[in-house]
Amino acid sequence: MMVKICGITNHEDAVVAIGEGASAIGFNFYRDSPRYIAPTGAVLIAEKLPADVIKVGVFLDEPDEAIARIGLQVGLDVAQLHGATSSSTLRVWRAWPVTGDSHLTMLEDPVAEAFLLDSFSRFVHGGSGTTFPWKLARDVKQKIIVAGGLDESNVEQAIEEARPWGVDACSRIEASPGKKDHDKMRRFIAAALRSGL
Repeated sequence: MMVKICGITNHEDAVVAIGEGASAIGFNFYRDSPRYIAPTGAVLIAEKLPADVIKVGVFLDEPDEAIARIGLQVGLDVAQLHGATSSSTLRVWRAWPVTGDSHLTMLEDPVAEAFLLDSFSRFVHGGSGTTFPWKLARDVKQKIIVAGGLDESNVEQAIEEARPWGVDACSRIEASPGKKDHDKMRRFIAAALRSGL
């Protein structure tokens, strides 16, 4: 089970996440996010991460050139793309907002390695803390990552219902926006890894 901890803004949170078994760390480069981190700050964290940790950059409506520049600067492995944006230089995880009546058989993006399914919100792009009906994802043929409102209390159910390749948590395991609650994060990762065996 691929476990991603998103919205990382400091080295301590990244170290704890990786130590507990997270396989991916997300840096949010969307400036209006409460979890925004400047590329220079992300570099200071990313350069100390083990080589096998997947470094994911979260982008909203960024031009390909900016994604390529930040990807090279930070040493990103994956671009998680929200909105009308694309990347020609990094592996792509396409964020796909889901509502109760979404038809996930229509997922399309020829360059996407995986689709990150997150709850639709009119107000925020990710980090909403709300879930979607996970069973909608169960028959999706593409590689999927379930996000949106996950924590230790529900990640096992999400995995059971959706059968995803990975899971992603952010707001529900925070002490405050951009700062993780290490106990909540540990329990989330443990539950996800236990269920994904």
